[in-house]
Amino acid sequence: MSEVRTRKRRRKRRKLKIGRILLILIPVVLLIVFLNIRGKLKPASKTSETVVFTVEPASTVRTVTDKLEEQGIIRSSSVAYYYAKFNKLTDIVAGDFNLDKSWTPEEILKTLTDPTKTIRNDQSVTIIEGDWAKHIAEKVAAVADCTEEELLALWNDETYIRSIMDRYPFLTEEIFNPDIRIALEGYFAPNTYMFLPEMTAREATEKILDQSLVVYDEFKDRIAGSGLSIHELYTLASIVQYESGKPDDMRKIAGVFMNRLSIDMPLQSSVTVCYAIDVQKDDDWMACEVNPEFDSPYNTYQHGGLPPGPIENPGTEALLAVLEPDDNPYLFFMADVCGSGEVYYAETLEEHEANVERYLNGCN
Repeated sequence: MSEVRTRKRRRKRRKLKIGRILLILIPVVLLIVFLNIRGKLKPASKTSETVVFTVEPASTVRTVTDKLEEQGIIRSSSVAYYYAKFNKLTDIVAGDFNLDKSWTPEEILKTLTDPTKTIRNDQSVTIIEGDWAKHIAEKVAAVADCTEEELLALWNDETYIRSIMDRYPFLTEEIFNPDIRIALEGYFAPNTYMFLPEMTAREATEKILDQSLVVYDEFKDRIAGSGLSIHELYTLASIVQYESGKPDDMRKIAGVFMNRLSIDMPLQSSVTVCYAIDVQKDDDWMACEVNPEFDSPYNTYQHGGLPPGPIENPGTEALLAVLEPDDNPYLFFMADVCGSGEVYYAETLEEHEANVERYLNGCN
């Protein structure tokens, strides 16, 4: 019995000894692991060095931390990966970032999960009320990866336009009238847009049309009850926009045109002649005024009703003016283009001619 007890005591002592060793080793190992992890969470460099780091779309946290280590921006991909998981810094944003090798992985991960920290190379393009499509193409081509010719060709490409009509219900069959100069003329909503340099003609076009859809959605119910088709609305609004940029005058002018249309009287709008003449780069209003005989389907002196399509890109005020025209008795109007710019209205031709004589006589 004594020998058995002796063996038990020896085993017990060995276990106690192993336990003591483990009590000493485990903290040492944990300390080594902790110091190793803490070391790998330190900046990759003691000196500041800014680099541009790109996160590709659909990148995972693992692929990003691997790339960060490969480029010497962090010390350890694995440590950074688990740090991101533990601290919920996993919503990595695609884009270009300015990172500094003297930053900690925490600072780097916080930057990569902040969309406001991306490097923005986009440039602004402002489409103003009354811009022609060719002028918009010139503006967009100056900042995006496309040419004016490419944009204008796309805006007349029936196959392309048909492919997007489901997304943009304001584009209807009427825009395929063969007399229309540019199919999408009139459907580009005035606004300030941000374009990236790598944007293609299609991407730039659809960015603008997305805003046009916002505007259309605001008015679509009233359009349905207006008695005008969508294309007729945009066409008349473009004429109203061209005639005056003042909301009050827009409503009165829209009322004049509605009065004329109701009695089959030609619109006789000189601005439609301006579009027909298409003066290169400039809007020479005098050339419009003295060319009522200019041969074009857009010339509303020669052709009754509305022209084939919009003659420029109207803003929301012009669209609203046509949807809510002023109820007035006028059939004529003219603007004092040589003086104050005020618009004068008349019920009869005699009154109109008197206004012209009074305000435009001797105008150069």
